[in-house]
Amino acid sequence: MRLAVPAFAALVAQPLFLMADTAIVGRLGTEPLAGLGVGAAVLGTMTGLFIFLAYASTSTVARLAGAGRSREAAEAGAQALWLALVLGIAVGALGWGLAPQLAGWLGAEGGVHTQAVVYLRWALPGTPGMLVMLAATGALRGLADGRTPMLLSLSAAALNLAGDVVLVFGLGLGIAGSGAATALAETALGAVAAWLVLRGSRRLGARRRPDPTGMRRSLRVGVPLLVRTVALRLALLLTTWAAARQGAVALAAHQVGFTVWGFLQNVLDALAIAGQTLIGQALGAGRPEEARAISRRMVAWSLAFGALLGGVVVVVRHPFAALFTPEVEVRHAVAVVLVVMGAALVISSWVTLFDGVLIGAGDGPYLARAMTLTLVVYAPLVLVVDRLAPTGVAGLAWLWASFTVGFMGVRALTLWWRERSDAWLRSG
Repeated sequence: MRLAVPAFAALVAQPLFLMADTAIVGRLGTEPLAGLGVGAAVLGTMTGLFIFLAYASTSTVARLAGAGRSREAAEAGAQALWLALVLGIAVGALGWGLAPQLAGWLGAEGGVHTQAVVYLRWALPGTPGMLVMLAATGALRGLADGRTPMLLSLSAAALNLAGDVVLVFGLGLGIAGSGAATALAETALGAVAAWLVLRGSRRLGARRRPDPTGMRRSLRVGVPLLVRTVALRLALLLTTWAAARQGAVALAAHQVGFTVWGFLQNVLDALAIAGQTLIGQALGAGRPEEARAISRRMVAWSLAFGALLGGVVVVVRHPFAALFTPEVEVRHAVAVVLVVMGAALVISSWVTLFDGVLIGAGDGPYLARAMTLTLVVYAPLVLVVDRLAPTGVAGLAWLWASFTVGFMGVRALTLWWRERSDAWLRSG
């Protein structure tokens, strides 16, 4: 728990940004909220594709630290920062230029499309800061420092909330103010996190300047995790596309549901992140038996926590839905989504824990293959639901059932199959 609690606080930065945006933008009406749903799906995809910057740096730094190679661990963390900055600038610029097309591809039309584009173009300048933060957080976690990312993330969440209130309501900027607040908070967080990592590298005498060889090494470790994340994000985008075809009310409810789901995934991911560090260090030190014991112990904790969270979500679904929108029809749809979500959170807890175990072990190639297989199974299921399910709230419920049971269920099976073997227990 010494690592899990700080990891949770650090992980929830982006979901807290989005929850604040959702709660505040929801007061502006259904169209802005639905536009935020599309914009947030694009922004989350573009940022989430590069979550490998955090995961790869955690496992790499943890293994090197576990083997007693502190200077090399510091150099790996520094090069991950430079790679993140380059990728963040490129992705942010590309997304800004393609914002109208991206919103259109997700089915947004009319006023919803306009709101989505406005949000994207104000929020995307924060992409470099967010990616740098991911890399810095991963490096710090690899050194078993969970406190620093926690403090940074909580500070950024507070800054984002204050910016939302001032820019959206105080200055009357609407959804543009919400996007700008997120970008400012992400940029500030990334700058401070990078400074802290580079300061630590200097103390150890490690290389801090950009090194093409080191950056390529970081990229090579992360490519399988990038493939994994691409498949995951395609599944999430496919789900949002299907929700958009159900109408503005269903899409608005889906946005609230995905915001809550993303937040809860990060709650569950706290144990997995702690496991990444502990397993990486154990395998780096040549202790595979310890890594296996850590995995089994955390499975029990994760399943119990997932069941508890699921029960809470179902019980508080109605008052919780009211926090995000004043419109009765949207509230009802959100409550339905939360029931489906809560019932399946125990599956999500299983998936999240095993995903973290294999990431910490550096088993990226298997994760890439498993997620690709899961997408191949899930995509036809979504198309069937889109064609056969009724429209409106009932169709949204069927869509969420296919996501929580179909998509997450297949992921659970593929990850369990790998974890029960010894193939991932590679020392050194």
